[in-house]
Amino acid sequence: MKTILTLIILILDIIAILDVVKSSKDTVKKALWIAVIIFFPLIGMIVYFLIGQGKA
Repeated sequence: MKTILTLIILILDIIAILDVVKSSKDTVKKALWIAVIIFFPLIGMIVYFLIGQGKA
């Protein structure tokens, strides 16, 4: 069960990182969001999808 949960989080993190890369944010904001998602996989992804996605 733990392996499945880890795999799901990894897939969602990859989706979040790809969303950041495709966004219209400037390079610094992209780098910061990617760092947050990588260093805090679960929390970073959730925070990005809740507050970071809609902001330019």
